[in-house]
Amino acid sequence: MPEIEDGDMAEVKGSAAKPYQLKNVGGVYSCSCPAWRNQSTPIERRTCKHLRKYRGEAAEKERLGGQLPVRAKKSSTKKDEPPILLAHAWDNSQDLKDWWISEKLDGVRAYWDGKRFLSRQGNEYMAPAWFVKDLPSTPLDGELWLDRNAFQKTISIVRRQDRSDHWKKIRFLVFDAPTEKAVFEDRVDLLKDMFAKGFGFADLLEHSKCKDLKHLQRELKRVETLGGEGLMLREPGSVYEVGRSSSLLKVKTFHDAEATVIAHQPGKGKHKGRMGAISVMLPDGTEFSVGTGFTDRQREAPPEIGSEITFRYQELTDGGVPRFPSFIGIHRGQAKPIRKAAPKKKTGVKKTKSAAASTTTESSEKRYFELDDDTSSKFWEVAIADTTVTVRYGRIGASGTTRPKDLGDPAKAEAHAAKLIEQKTSKGYIEK
Repeated sequence: MPEIEDGDMAEVKGSAAKPYQLKNVGGVYSCSCPAWRNQSTPIERRTCKHLRKYRGEAAEKERLGGQLPVRAKKSSTKKDEPPILLAHAWDNSQDLKDWWISEKLDGVRAYWDGKRFLSRQGNEYMAPAWFVKDLPSTPLDGELWLDRNAFQKTISIVRRQDRSDHWKKIRFLVFDAPTEKAVFEDRVDLLKDMFAKGFGFADLLEHSKCKDLKHLQRELKRVETLGGEGLMLREPGSVYEVGRSSSLLKVKTFHDAEATVIAHQPGKGKHKGRMGAISVMLPDGTEFSVGTGFTDRQREAPPEIGSEITFRYQELTDGGVPRFPSFIGIHRGQAKPIRKAAPKKKTGVKKTKSAAASTTTESSEKRYFELDDDTSSKFWEVAIADTTVTVRYGRIGASGTTRPKDLGDPAKAEAHAAKLIEQKTSKGYIEK
């Protein structure tokens, strides 16, 4: 892992727009993030997820002379909100060799507290007695899962209040034992021993060790070909933390593309005196920065302005900017543009009131949101098919109400959908 020399500084990308600054002053390590600043412990005893990510769990544990402090659970208006671990998205640059791979399940996250299933918000899932009778009293973290591409069917079952026989279609796939104070590998061994005799409708989710980037790509392609959502990666030797942690990463499809170098950005901290990032431009004129994936030698002799590079990214933002771009190398051939998805063609169904709702077909671009708190349990979904924007909304678990709107132009349809999404997220809706 990289080290911060005495008097030096490094930067780590976090949830804020600007990266957080890590410093080492006479052996006292600090971070500019709120989590480090707001601790009540002496500054030489403080740490945070950014320091642990940069220096490594082992180095931070050694520096502090023992076990790392357990991250305090955030205060919540729901006293039953479970203390669960949440993932960050992989930034395409971190080496994931020897991390533990599992499939990212398209189900419902569920925390078994020894007596009942709880959602992330602390709501109880009314599972039948016969479904839970064999489960242990040990808390378990997992997913209530029906099948790939069956999220809507899954929530329609687990949100029911009648403890119905529909639960016979559901499996509880367990991936961690959150209250055990051991490292991940030991927790998995404990779960294997626990599940050796079987637990009726519960199974242990399979994990395999990541060999290298090519292995990760093959596994991601295999899972997505089967209809899976992506992969989850667990850091070897990691403890179970409450809240979002860099020890758990989610990985979805990434792509390669080319761009032209238009400027060099100076480095800071350990990269002071050499290139920190490059500004690049896509063939369609979109400009952005690439700051990861470079070796020290490449930072000292960066790609020339006007040259073309190949980079890797996960997806495009609504504005067409690649997310998590990572440098691969100099591109010797013709630059290839990132092509945005072509407008979907209409299905050819005659536009009656009933047929208009049918424009939300498998070819539509759908996004699904939920508002689930003390006062509401609602969903909202938007789909774009050519010039038509179709919204579906209602109580979670119900089929809901569907309303299509023809904007007459694909660009207007995309803009209208973006405006609706902004309105919903501002009201607290969370995308699932």
